[in-house]
Amino acid sequence: MSTKAAETEPRTQRRGHKVVSKEEWIAARKELLAAEKAHTRRGDELARLRQELPWVRIDKDYRFDTDEGKASLADLFRGCSQLLIYHFMFGPEYAAGCPSCSAIADSFNGFVIHLANHDVMLWAVSRAPFAKLQTYKRRMGWTFPWASSFNNDFNFDFNVSFTQEQQRQGLVDYNYQRGGHAMDATPPPEPVAQFAATCGTDAATYTCERPGMSAFALEDDVVYHTYSSYARGLDGLWVMYQWLDRAPKGRNETDGIWWRRHDEYGTLTQKADSCCCGAETRA
Repeated sequence: MSTKAAETEPRTQRRGHKVVSKEEWIAARKELLAAEKAHTRRGDELARLRQELPWVRIDKDYRFDTDEGKASLADLFRGCSQLLIYHFMFGPEYAAGCPSCSAIADSFNGFVIHLANHDVMLWAVSRAPFAKLQTYKRRMGWTFPWASSFNNDFNFDFNVSFTQEQQRQGLVDYNYQRGGHAMDATPPPEPVAQFAATCGTDAATYTCERPGMSAFALEDDVVYHTYSSYARGLDGLWVMYQWLDRAPKGRNETDGIWWRRHDEYGTLTQKADSCCCGAETRA
């Protein structure tokens, strides 16, 4: 058999995947499409259920440090009637923000303006002092608004910050349950210790902060808490995950923690910059 003939002959397997005719692929794709449509409709229903949750009035006077000085929770709305806050893991003792939260926040610059023009304000809030947040924000090249809750109880009240005493006594309530999260384990799992090291701290200090997002409404000068989500409830906010889930190998996370802050990939970053779209951007 010639080399050319061998190259054109249909193959039944390639790296563990079936190789079929286009007609067979279309049939399989249509079957998957039905499942995707069902998933989309279920997502629409979940969105409706989120919007029907009852509200809780916020009477506590939180004061945040922002670019414009001290601000109340109501001030963060900046003329909108809806507010979304990403609880970014960056504790007072951290030297850098959490790599996972950083990966999520990398997408904020692109869509924050669209939210604002749809009556929704987006902020990140962290417990680190404001000056430390500003330094990291400049490093990452971010422009979205980021407030410090260093001098208030906001993070603690929304169950995204905890004391080490709470950890020692097993009193961490996160994602609507007590304990049970990987970050509560003793000793901490290796990935948690690795992430702590990248933030310049130890695992016990690192896990005093947790990721999450919360939604608020402003009506007649009163702020209401409408929704919060934590842990894997944040998966949908990871833009890179949505793309990876559609790639041939998916998230492909068998090698452990593979992502970094976007300025820490080294040669991988250079490889991405050398693609055609990168070349066009530079030109």
